[in-house]
Amino acid sequence: MEVKTQHIFARNKLITAGELTSAGMNRMRIKRMTERGELKRVAFGLYSLPGYLQSELGSLAAVSKRAPQVVFCLMTALAFHRLTTQAPFEVWIAIGNKAHPPRLDYPPLRVMRYSQDSLNAGVVTRLIDGIPVRITGIEKTVADCFKFRNKVGLDVAIEALKEALRAKKLDIDLLWKYASINRVKNVIKPYLEVLS
Repeated sequence: MEVKTQHIFARNKLITAGELTSAGMNRMRIKRMTERGELKRVAFGLYSLPGYLQSELGSLAAVSKRAPQVVFCLMTALAFHRLTTQAPFEVWIAIGNKAHPPRLDYPPLRVMRYSQDSLNAGVVTRLIDGIPVRITGIEKTVADCFKFRNKVGLDVAIEALKEALRAKKLDIDLLWKYASINRVKNVIKPYLEVLS
């Protein structure tokens, strides 16, 4: 393999086909390198070096690489922050009300529509496999679970609140801020009073 190819992967473990072509590789060369085992096709339009082993959260990195505007939310954010015992089989993403959802062959996505204020509030960026991943923070995730309790289940929202309090990961002031944005302060208040 050429040094140039290794240089392309020096900063990111996952590279899109567009990034490879921008670096001077044409599609036929990418195909030949994949057939020879010099590149590994992770998903449609997404490549890595042959030794790449996807981390536990690698599917989030793969989605972020191909759709950097999405924000991971609800069940996926709960699993990321270790606030649930459930393992979602879909990757839950938030997009704006008028945005087009990404078209990805893998992993399966559960698309949630957020207002612009709600979409931009409480988002943190973490690096997974060298890729910046945007995900709702703990307080925003809990507030979102109460807002979308008809989608995730009230039991999941209560479990998230209980677990965040138990692990001392919850900033109550931030929770109230995001609950206010989501208009669920009156929904959360009785559960918070009982659990505190």
